[in-house]
Amino acid sequence: MSRETVFVALFSGINVGGNRIVKMADLRAFFEELGFTHVATYIQSGNVVFRAAGKDAAALAKQLEAALAKRWGFHSRIMVRDAQWLADLVRQNPYPEEAGDHKKLHAYVLEREPTASEIEPLAEKCAGPERFEVRGDVLYLHAPDGVGKSVFANLIPRVLKVPVTARNWRTVLTLKGMME
Repeated sequence: MSRETVFVALFSGINVGGNRIVKMADLRAFFEELGFTHVATYIQSGNVVFRAAGKDAAALAKQLEAALAKRWGFHSRIMVRDAQWLADLVRQNPYPEEAGDHKKLHAYVLEREPTASEIEPLAEKCAGPERFEVRGDVLYLHAPDGVGKSVFANLIPRVLKVPVTARNWRTVLTLKGMME
């Protein structure tokens, strides 16, 4: 039997505004029915830590998206990443001085690393007070007034044109702890 790898699945667009409701207990059971082990969820926005044989995060994401659509009747983009990826995300935070306020620091997990020509229009829209930096397949956003009040934060998915799901810094650190 191959050794299991710890992964996190980050769902996009479930349990937001009363739409696409998936109870976390049902989501845990769903993962277990698919054969995954050590399944744990964190908050209602769709964060699942689990173990799986193999190391192909992209294949797991496709499997989960297809199974979710079959079970619940809607599509949710799911980003699957391993524990080392999440540890690197935390270590590479370009705004460590902001890490104490989870409402002001967010990590946007991107489906893939964007090109410079994809980032450029986003940089043009970032007129302040926010600042952002892309490192690999993560966009770090510091929003001094909070992401809820940030017009720029709402522009990120539309302007960048790379599928994305965002998590505040508290969630990032909690998931990292769960994966350890």
